[in-house]
Amino acid sequence: MDHVAIDLGGRESQICVRRPDGTIVEQRRLRTAAVGAFLQDRAPARVIVETCSEAFWVADLARASGHDVRVVPATLSPALGVGARRLKTDQRDAQILSEVSCRVDLPSVHIPSAPARAAKTVCGLRDGLVRSRTLLINSVRGWLRTQGRRVPSGTVATFGTRVRALLGDGLPGYVARQLAALEDLHGHVTAADAEVRALAQADPVAHRLMTVPGVGPVTAVRFLAALDDPTRFASAPAVTAYLGLVAGQRSSGDRTRHLGITKAGSPAVRWCLVQAAHCARRTLRPSPLRTWVEAVEHRRGRQVATVALARKLAGILFALWRDGSRYDPFRTNTPAHD
Repeated sequence: MDHVAIDLGGRESQICVRRPDGTIVEQRRLRTAAVGAFLQDRAPARVIVETCSEAFWVADLARASGHDVRVVPATLSPALGVGARRLKTDQRDAQILSEVSCRVDLPSVHIPSAPARAAKTVCGLRDGLVRSRTLLINSVRGWLRTQGRRVPSGTVATFGTRVRALLGDGLPGYVARQLAALEDLHGHVTAADAEVRALAQADPVAHRLMTVPGVGPVTAVRFLAALDDPTRFASAPAVTAYLGLVAGQRSSGDRTRHLGITKAGSPAVRWCLVQAAHCARRTLRPSPLRTWVEAVEHRRGRQVATVALARKLAGILFALWRDGSRYDPFRTNTPAHD
């Protein structure tokens, strides 16, 4: 089986093909859009690419053509010799990837399924809209402060109405345009929220995860999309470590220093779980989980308790998904009957 290393670029990509004995049989540069046709015309081979924006797209094309695909973490590049001694070119990178693949069995990141990638995209676009909406609101609030004004409290949907009522005929045109853009953007956010809710309602697993206190459609969909396949993880601690919710540690000799959480993995999923924990702390009914959270808060403080609850929620969500069980505050392994 040949080893086909592809150094992907936005417009053009460099390819290096080696025989199993390491002999280079082909090198070429072609447009990235033509990579699929190149792979389709070849006999089954091992295709190696580094993680990048186009990596999973190429992985799909390679798999469809019968190739064995390895998406190598870009963080391994220095260890593999890519860019060593400041000698970094696309041709050299492809040569190194193909050479290393001939010698060792390179590790591959998990290649998410198409539905998981689609869900991530929907949630990511929604997050971008929410951030843009927040920027507009803060911009208007900041301008009002320069005028010694403060907009009355209310919901995001009524922000423009409240500002117009506050200023009346004194509303400048540039602020009026910002408010119009804000209201248009809010409509797009509402539509994105509806799309995420539809994804959650259409997935029986997500629907079941939303029965956990504090977990809504966004958290459920993001959690499922990030993990994609529960069989990848041996246990709940492996999931919490993957999501960066476990404490770091630095040890040397007889000295061990415990650090904050590692913050590995997806920041978006971790943020959702922490927000779910904030919500759950306010809504938890008397239960062993509530007793545990209150005990942690008494010992370590509210912030530590919130992160600890986020870690606990991640473990609960994983267990419900893996075991097909329903959430019960007193017994979480009740079989589901979907």
